[in-house]
Amino acid sequence: MNKHLQQLVELSEIDKQIDAFEPRLKAANTRLHKIEKEKETILAAQASLEREIEDATLKKRKNELHLAELGQKLKENSAKSSEIRNEREMKSLQLEEEIAKEQITFANEEIERLDKIISNRQAEIAKESERVETLSGQMQSLSDEVAHETATINKERQEVFGKKEALVATVNQKGLSFYEKIRRWAKNTTVVPVRKQACYGCYMKLNDKVYAEVIVGEEIVTCPHCGRILYKEPEVAQSA
Repeated sequence: MNKHLQQLVELSEIDKQIDAFEPRLKAANTRLHKIEKEKETILAAQASLEREIEDATLKKRKNELHLAELGQKLKENSAKSSEIRNEREMKSLQLEEEIAKEQITFANEEIERLDKIISNRQAEIAKESERVETLSGQMQSLSDEVAHETATINKERQEVFGKKEALVATVNQKGLSFYEKIRRWAKNTTVVPVRKQACYGCYMKLNDKVYAEVIVGEEIVTCPHCGRILYKEPEVAQSA
């Protein structure tokens, strides 16, 4: 394998390493974002529960006010009982008292129902608060871990970038331009090995002439099917 081809093979491997850093950084942050999202969901649920409590508390207050009004009305009716002049007035007063007592019963039942709702929602909020606290602790721990992992990845990336810069400085500019042109569409399959007389970029079989040129390795050979740069792996070349 000639020097220029060897350099492009090395450059391709370095570019693969560089491209691999981004998924690693994304994976590290994905774990943290997952917990953040879970915490946001719980906080949204808590806000909804608090709105239910506010609504139930308001309804309870209205029923309590209604109870007070009904109690006052019963007192007034009791005072009026001494002023009844005929049976008709007595029946009318009795009907009002019955309706008031029914409304009192309903209001008390409604207050009891609303109290249960408030109590249940408060218990749910307390439970969710515990989850939020647990997640907050996990987030802090994971945040420190991700920060350390990110710093490590960035350090490794800088080292690899340094290797690339050093290598690029020695690569023939014409060959480098050719490499970059192919890399724009082929990405990390710009330079691929030939195995079993096939291009390992498009997996198409090479004719004998192209295959022979790849084995010799004196020139930069491209796949006639896909245009990727081809090379023969050292151990395979020796056995061939």
